[in-house]
Amino acid sequence: MPTSDPSCLVSTDWLAKHLDAPDVRVVDGSHHMATAGRDARAEFEEAHIPGAVFFEIDDISDASSDLPHMAPSPEKFASRVRKLGLGDGNRIIVYDNSDLWSAARVWWMFRLFGHQDVAVLDGGLTRWRAEGHPVDDLPEPPRERHFTPRRNSMLVRDVTEVARASKLGDAQIIDARAAGRFAGAEPEPREGLRSGHIPGSINVCYKDLLDEGALRPEKELRTIFERAGVDMGKPVITTCGSGVTAAVLALALERIGHRDWGVYDGSWTEWGAFDELPIAVG
Repeated sequence: MPTSDPSCLVSTDWLAKHLDAPDVRVVDGSHHMATAGRDARAEFEEAHIPGAVFFEIDDISDASSDLPHMAPSPEKFASRVRKLGLGDGNRIIVYDNSDLWSAARVWWMFRLFGHQDVAVLDGGLTRWRAEGHPVDDLPEPPRERHFTPRRNSMLVRDVTEVARASKLGDAQIIDARAAGRFAGAEPEPREGLRSGHIPGSINVCYKDLLDEGALRPEKELRTIFERAGVDMGKPVITTCGSGVTAAVLALALERIGHRDWGVYDGSWTEWGAFDELPIAVG
């Protein structure tokens, strides 16, 4: 059982003991690809951790962007989470009902907008239920709370910064997609995207960092990164298909004490769409 890490991770035992604490707020950040045939909100309404509110990633995003679920403006983020009753002084615990990947994205968004007191529930709803902890189907009464957004630009990267890192090597680019997609041997799930990866990037599939929906122990995480060729002394940019599973890499890096990272929000959905941007295969 993992120990709690205030910067990024708490165990199910920790949450069970603190669920009724006045400052703790629980957030269901579940999100599924359209191809999964699952409705995250419907599943939340059927069963969730008591007191949890539902954070809809596609709603709390930049609606003006052509790219999927890009991070919104600080004002929009603050407005949406305020209505969920999430704000200053809260200890926010995020979980999901899949493989931690969307919970990690929500964790990153709170960190991006300056809320440091946020962590992911290791093992998510699956572990919570398997251990016999309670769930319910009751809606949480709305109770707005003030949220002060302070955007931390160090935690996000745009295409220009990624292109610079690819060319100059001043930061390492780590890609969370599966090996076949990274190599260009498998097609992208989104139409119109080229296959391959950002030149100079390293492949660490996010699934390799997980064990039954929970992060692997710190020693194993460090070994996985180092065997892939990641230099723990250099800055890291994480990327994936659309900026979601890239947050799992960020969470794992945070867990092992590597703080110099940022997520490429546009990820391959942006890079793979523009012919003028170079790609590598193999």
